[in-house]
Amino acid sequence: MAEHRSMQRAALLDAARSLLSEGGTEALTFPALAERTGLARSSVYEYFRSRAAVVEELCEVDFPVWTAEVEAAMAAAGGAGAKIEAYVRKQLELVGDRRHRAVVAISASELDAGAREKIRAAHGGLVAMVVEALADLGHAEPRLAAMLLQGVVDAAVRRIELGAAEHPDAITEAAVAMALRGVRG
Repeated sequence: MAEHRSMQRAALLDAARSLLSEGGTEALTFPALAERTGLARSSVYEYFRSRAAVVEELCEVDFPVWTAEVEAAMAAAGGAGAKIEAYVRKQLELVGDRRHRAVVAISASELDAGAREKIRAAHGGLVAMVVEALADLGHAEPRLAAMLLQGVVDAAVRRIELGAAEHPDAITEAAVAMALRGVRG
């Protein structure tokens, strides 16, 4: 029974990811989750008490994967400048990755405090990685610079997501250039 429940929970989370990546947080409703998974709407409530609870669990499950991929890209890069470039490039590359579209949708939405806190914690892990690289570059305020750099990444993510006039590669190159030139200042 416990195994069946965990399979249904996983199916619900996967349906939530699809709904989020197709239509953002507005698309994530319990009727839609029920329809996608073939469960009764009342059954969905047995797993999650609210939409926010679904989003929180997705944050717990998916953000560490995103963070680990960025961390791996940074670890593979030689030197502080290359690590900062990898930090920006990998996050923007992940925007196009089907598995991470839900993370992007969640990040872009208006969330309740619980989900925001989980995202902040996950982003904190990302930012901590780049603080070290900035400190190695000799930046006087590495923590502040890291927060501003993540702001540049978040803005680039949103432009890519919106299907802005610029090609995603152009957005990525502009963000990388801004990061590398900006951090030297």
